[in-house]
Amino acid sequence: MSCSCGHDRTEKTCIEIVPIFNTLTYDEMMEVARITVARSYKKGEMVYMAGDRGEKLFVIHKGKVKISRLSHTGKEQVIRILGPGDFMGELSLFVHGPLTDNAEVLEDTTVCIIDGEKLKNLMAKYPTIAFKVLEELSSRLERAENLIEHLGVHDVETRIVEMLLDLANDEGEVVLNMSKRDLASHIGMSQETLSRKLSYFQDMGWIKLIGHRRIVILDEGNLRSLI
Repeated sequence: MSCSCGHDRTEKTCIEIVPIFNTLTYDEMMEVARITVARSYKKGEMVYMAGDRGEKLFVIHKGKVKISRLSHTGKEQVIRILGPGDFMGELSLFVHGPLTDNAEVLEDTTVCIIDGEKLKNLMAKYPTIAFKVLEELSSRLERAENLIEHLGVHDVETRIVEMLLDLANDEGEVVLNMSKRDLASHIGMSQETLSRKLSYFQDMGWIKLIGHRRIVILDEGNLRSLI
């Protein structure tokens, strides 16, 4: 077994936790593991950068990775934040050309790297893998289309309110999985604008800011009136 991410057998390997593989039998998972190598990254390191040669699938075993793109002016657009069980780099398996995203490690992270050409052979052998990849790609396309709509149609306050309502749990609490700078980039505004609007919402008694990552919704009705 080449993949060493699960050397401690009290924890699952990346092959076992990622949704595109977890319906395979143990022997089938071992086939994937044999074309997989594990690599550790420190916070701030890049797993890959736009322009790099792809043809690999990267699966996060532990940690967190930010996927982003840079405009020609150098402005960063955060695409998504990925955690354990998520995968990235999948487009390079099907589209010949360099990678177009940047993958930056946000905390110490272990990534399983799967050889793309050999993985495509396994997809032909086990179609469930291909169907699972298509399901995830379809979900990501839907999220991207929704984000484009929000950026093009909705004003700043609407985008922030919809983000809060979408991320809130049943108790009305939001725990951010990214910094406010990255969140602001993701929803298409400056960090200063986001902070100013959140402070305004707090002054109005609609939310409560707790530290850097927690937001409690106190008055959902007034927030929804802004949409």
